[in-house]
Amino acid sequence: MQAGQTGLSCALYSGVSRGLRPTARGERVRNYDLEFLKKFSMVIGLLVVITLGLIALAAYLQRAVPDEVSPTAAKRVQQRIAPAGAVYAGATGASAQAAAQAAALAKAASQSAYGGTTDGKTIFNNLCTACHTTGVGKAPTLDHSHWDARIAQGKDTLYKHAIEGYAGPDGGIMPPKGGNPGLTEEQVRATVDWMLGNLK
Repeated sequence: MQAGQTGLSCALYSGVSRGLRPTARGERVRNYDLEFLKKFSMVIGLLVVITLGLIALAAYLQRAVPDEVSPTAAKRVQQRIAPAGAVYAGATGASAQAAAQAAALAKAASQSAYGGTTDGKTIFNNLCTACHTTGVGKAPTLDHSHWDARIAQGKDTLYKHAIEGYAGPDGGIMPPKGGNPGLTEEQVRATVDWMLGNLK
C-alpha cells in the first residue's frame, strides 16, 4: 500500500514540476491553459460590462431625446382637441364671431359645387347642358313637348327626381343630382326652376 501511495505522489510531483496541475477528476491542466482561462474570463467579463454600459446609455438617450412628431399627426391631434364651440363677449367677441361665421360660410361654399351658387343657369351650363340640350340618354330637352307631362306631376316630383335620381318608363335615366353629389338640394331646385322658366 505504501508503495502505491509513493508511486502516486511521485507522479503528481513530477507532473507539477513539468507545469501540470491535478484537477478534481485526476486530469492534468497545464499552466498556460489556466492563464488562457483567466484572460478569457476577464475579456468576457469586460465585454459584459461594456454591453451593460451601452444598454444603459441607450436607455438614457431614449429618454433624453424627445420623439419627433410628424406634422400630419400634429395637425390631426389639433383638429381632434379643438373646442366644439367658442365664447364671444363684448365688441372684440362680436368681431371674432362675425369673422368665424364668414370663415364657416367660405368653407361651406368651397366644399359645395360651383362655389355654392344657386344660379340655375350657371349650374345648367356647367353640368346639365350635356344631356338636356342634345337629348342624350333620352333626357328631355328644353322643349314644352318634353316637359308638359312632367310638369303636370308637380314641381315636388320634379325636384325629387332631380335630387334622388329617376329611371323613366321610356328608358331615360336621371342620375341623382345630375351626377354631381357635391350639389346641394337648394342648387338642384334652383336649376330645375331655371330649366322650367326657359322652356321653348
